[in-house]
Amino acid sequence: MSQPPTTRRALVTGGSGDLGAAICARLAADGLHVIVHANANLERAQATVAAIRELGGSAEAVAFDVADGEAARAAIAGLLGEGPIQVVVNNAGVHDDAPMAGMSEPQWKRVIDVSLHGFFHVTQPLLLPMARTRWGRIVNLSSVAAVLGNRGQTNYAAAKAGLHGASMSLAREMASRGITVNVVAPGVIEGRMAADAFPPETIRQLVPAGRAGRPQEVADLVGFLCSDAAGYINGQVIGINGGMG
Repeated sequence: MSQPPTTRRALVTGGSGDLGAAICARLAADGLHVIVHANANLERAQATVAAIRELGGSAEAVAFDVADGEAARAAIAGLLGEGPIQVVVNNAGVHDDAPMAGMSEPQWKRVIDVSLHGFFHVTQPLLLPMARTRWGRIVNLSSVAAVLGNRGQTNYAAAKAGLHGASMSLAREMASRGITVNVVAPGVIEGRMAADAFPPETIRQLVPAGRAGRPQEVADLVGFLCSDAAGYINGQVIGINGGMG
């Protein structure tokens, strides 16, 4: 879909999920052209695009596996053919929970492949075109598990904690080009995944606020970090977890 030449373009990985769709909608409402990414389910990404367009926003859909470096590079090259992408939200991630004593090597590697290697595969080829514009926003979605730990999630916590170190280092590398890199670390957020893992009584025990967060609350934080107003917030891990820590 064509957009005015002055419109900033945003790529949201995992944009077809509950949280990703909320982030895409917020960025589109802020006037960005949003590229909604899905892994394999292109139809879900296209549904998010349709919802954005119905509200007058600008969006398109793309599908590739972020863990596949070759596929990601090819897809990114195609997107860059239309110009630089100045906003990147690395939201793609998977769970495959098990106590580490019983965790298989594929369980360990797949979770890290998507969250950590996927961040590299998507972000690295976008950096130089972004730097040439002298403006950019990179937001990496993490988890409270990366800060506090969580039983059964050594793989997920390791992957997301790795994002913290990578983000702080990349922030130092890109700051002089007007590019910020920050991490948003949600706690328990409403959606299909949380509904299965966290019944209401568990949430009341875990979360001082006594409720799950809403996807829109996370999306609003991401939207702010992607705005001009957040230009001096850089290299930060920002929790949004109802007081969990």
